Amino acid sequence: MKNKDEILNSIEQYIKQLPYPENPQGLYDPIKYVLSLGGKRIRPLLMIMAYNLYKEDTEKILPQAVALETYHNFTLLHDDLMDNADMRRGFQTVHKKWDSNTAILSGDAMLIIAYKLFTENIYGFQPESQAKALKTFNDATLGVCDGQQYDVDFENRNDVREEEYMEMIRLKTSLLLACALKIGAELAGANDSDAENLYKFGEKIGLAFQLQDDLLDVYGDPAVFGKKIGGDILCNKKTFMLINALQLADNKQKEALQNWINAKEYLPEEKIKGVTEIYDQINIKELCNNKIVQLFNDALNDLSRVNIEDAKKQPLIDFANWLMTRNK
Repeated sequence: MKNKDEILNSIEQYIKQLPYPENPQGLYDPIKYVLSLGGKRIRPLLMIMAYNLYKEDTEKILPQAVALETYHNFTLLHDDLMDNADMRRGFQTVHKKWDSNTAILSGDAMLIIAYKLFTENIYGFQPESQAKALKTFNDATLGVCDGQQYDVDFENRNDVREEEYMEMIRLKTSLLLACALKIGAELAGANDSDAENLYKFGEKIGLAFQLQDDLLDVYGDPAVFGKKIGGDILCNKKTFMLINALQLADNKQKEALQNWINAKEYLPEEKIKGVTEIYDQINIKELCNNKIVQLFNDALNDLSRVNIEDAKKQPLIDFANWLMTRNK
């Protein structure tokens, strides 16, 4: 089996050699820029790791793995524009480095490139595997858009429940991790039960991953995290932390939270400090950490049901452990 570093290196090399038309540069340069910024490459890594549970020729699935990474970065490009974010991975976002129209059009092109990569290189797999993988890819990519719309809808609501938030992040974030693992298994010819249990493992790890992101946005180190801390607080994003804070706060704390949410003029650092202090009073950090641990343990139970020898599953367990202890 390939180790994590070998797989990541093969992904980076494949991304670097992706061919693009020379013109128009204004369309393709932002795409090269986005994909050159690195990132954790979690989704292609998981797809190849799942494939590698059953097959050794991992280079065969690189086009599909990089297709999913390209799609993921397309969603980030448009997400940054919708959030008017300044930074991504420590670098300027596309709409800041170029402009909004460029972010829209280059993002559209990335979506098409992702589908070209996925479909034009799939015919070396068994027809049944092709059909399953294409359905999984289609369902997941549309599901991410569903999740993004829910996220937008939540901006204008003050009654978002925890279960609604968890469904939104399942669609927007964890779906692609689950999809990556399932496609890897499907293209390797795994049985439906294994593919589904890998999907469930990815889904729960993805939920835990997003909650970890919520936590880092408040309590992370901006120099390590790669973007400004407190962004979710400043834009009143309905996160697991804010939803539960509003639910658990006493009258005085709830009033203070609502004042910060409704405030039109404020110093950003004061709002971040004020809301974080309320989170600390209610022990929201501990609550969020407990939810992460629960999801992590449930994910390991799903993985244990995959009918593969335990030694082969250990890299996925190690990877999940790394995700849960990350600081960026």
